[in-house]
Amino acid sequence: MTALKSLLFLFVAPGMVAGYIPLALLRSGPRIETGFLAYLAFPLWLVGGVILLWSFWNFLIQGRGTPAPIDPPKELVATGFYRYVRNPMYVGVLLMLIGHFLWFEFTWLIVYAAVAFLIVHLFVTLYEEPTLRKKFGASYEQYLQQVPRWVPRFK
Repeated sequence: MTALKSLLFLFVAPGMVAGYIPLALLRSGPRIETGFLAYLAFPLWLVGGVILLWSFWNFLIQGRGTPAPIDPPKELVATGFYRYVRNPMYVGVLLMLIGHFLWFEFTWLIVYAAVAFLIVHLFVTLYEEPTLRKKFGASYEQYLQQVPRWVPRFK
């Protein structure tokens, strides 16, 4: 049942943010020519999608829960891409949104990506992190010290 709930959440939340809304923004608006950078869209879509799906899998298997705030993981997830950034699902979606902009060249797509990132950042800092601090205590505090929020530190 948890797998089904995770799949449903995948289509609703990231599907809406990285799929339906950007498609709606393709109808009109100013464009910025990205030239050869447009070809970076494919690796961004691929890498972003892999990060997103792998992170969903980690929540399901290691966390024994879903990414949905109403049915969160029961265990702190610190493996897979969670070893490098605390929010790999959001990073994956952002990479896909940047790919959308590079390929389709609509200005609204990059504006949307920036606004979506700002909203997610506020959600993470004002809700998710305080909630996880309460739930997981010292182990989450240690995780906060070791793993950056958005940009990985490769040693």
